Amino acid sequence: MQLGEIIANILAILLLVCFLAGTFVLFGKPLWPEQHVRMVIIPPVDTMSTASTGRNDTPVLPGTFDTNLAHPRPS
Repeated sequence: MQLGEIIANILAILLLVCFLAGTFVLFGKPLWPEQHVRMVIIPPVDTMSTASTGRNDTPVLPGTFDTNLAHPRPS
């Protein structure tokens, strides 16, 4: 190959790369999608208003609830 053919091939490849890049920029979406984060802020819970207690501080629980698995309520 002659020097002129090598330069012509390099310029042809660069022209093709520029054309493809321009096509992606103008008409395409990003190559990798942007990541959007959905943040949820959970406010602190008031244990006295959300505790399930009945009269005399006895818990109101269904009959199938295993009380051995439950952790004691913090004081």
